[in-house]
Amino acid sequence: MTRKKQIILPFVILLVGILIAVLFISMKKPPEEKAEVDNTPIVSVEKILVSPMTLDVQSYGIVTPKYETEMVAQVSGQIVELSPLFVPGGFVKKGQLLARIDPSDYEANLIDAEANMASARASLEQEEAQGKVAQSEWETITNASPSELSLRKPQLAQELAKVKAAQASVLRAKRNLERTEIRAPFDAMVESRNIGLGSFVSVTFNVGKLLGTSVAEIRLPVADNQFQFLDKGLVNADVVLKGTYAGENTQWNAKIARSEGVIDSNSRMSYLVAEITDPYVLEAKNNKTPIRFGSYVNASILGVSLAEAATVPRHLVQNNQVPILDEESKLHYATVTIVRQNGNDVIISQGLNSGDRLIVSALDYPIDGMKLALATDESGLNSDDTKIAGKVVLDDSDVRED
Repeated sequence: MTRKKQIILPFVILLVGILIAVLFISMKKPPEEKAEVDNTPIVSVEKILVSPMTLDVQSYGIVTPKYETEMVAQVSGQIVELSPLFVPGGFVKKGQLLARIDPSDYEANLIDAEANMASARASLEQEEAQGKVAQSEWETITNASPSELSLRKPQLAQELAKVKAAQASVLRAKRNLERTEIRAPFDAMVESRNIGLGSFVSVTFNVGKLLGTSVAEIRLPVADNQFQFLDKGLVNADVVLKGTYAGENTQWNAKIARSEGVIDSNSRMSYLVAEITDPYVLEAKNNKTPIRFGSYVNASILGVSLAEAATVPRHLVQNNQVPILDEESKLHYATVTIVRQNGNDVIISQGLNSGDRLIVSALDYPIDGMKLALATDESGLNSDDTKIAGKVVLDDSDVRED
């Protein structure tokens, strides 16, 4: 009997354990089913806008007069008259009297020269009369030939030379008398004046400096690789100048007048010269803002025009390709033609169309053709309705404004 119990007892214990295990298993709650996780990468996009574009070239320069001159005295003497406009900052017209040198001595020189010329003319007339008398006397003599000296021709030539010399003296005296009046050679602004009333000036003394007000020039340095964006006919290309006047930002319109045609040996830049007419608005009848000599300005030279172009951030372009989210929400790398790099952006002329969705967010492991999804915020709106990295990114119904 004891032997049977020893055999049956292990089986009973095993059976009880199995029953208890089954009981615990039946009491255990089944695991909750988890929702399927979507591992599709989420991206943000911007709409591409393709439109006509005119390229420009940036430069800078200082406004200077096209014509400027230092006035010097051509005769010596005392200053007896000064124009009230002949002061620094004064505007004068062409031919306007600036200063007068005492003309007394030069008037006397002119009278003396005129008297010498009158005397020379009288001597010439007398010699002509004597020559005619000598000619008539020799005509009565038939057996001899008169010499040049007998006909007084050398004496006549000498008197004629004296008359010409006297005429030259008169012209010189008149010119010196005219030079006692210092006049403006063109419409100008006075930059400096070095004389005063009563001061004595000698020949070549610098009396002042004038700056022409009809045309102003700006020398614009341009790098050699930027000329490809300018029209081949540079002359008359439009230029927009930007600077300040009376503390306010102002812009003026100018034209390219010429290229200096050489590369500066120090800066390795070529120079274009822009011109602006009537910089001080002395002739215009409108309310244009003057542009003063010495002003520093930034210049935009309008260049070639592109029929279709788009602007894309430079960091999104790799090996001339940009990431695009296609209509099937898949990654597509579009091969583009880059025309120009402009700061942090590049200008693309081919490879993009208006409405293309440019991927602006980073992808860890991008593969051409991979499935992507647009991000959504808490309100259920697409991320292309939100601001990304400080930029407004539009949804499919909008177009980004550059």
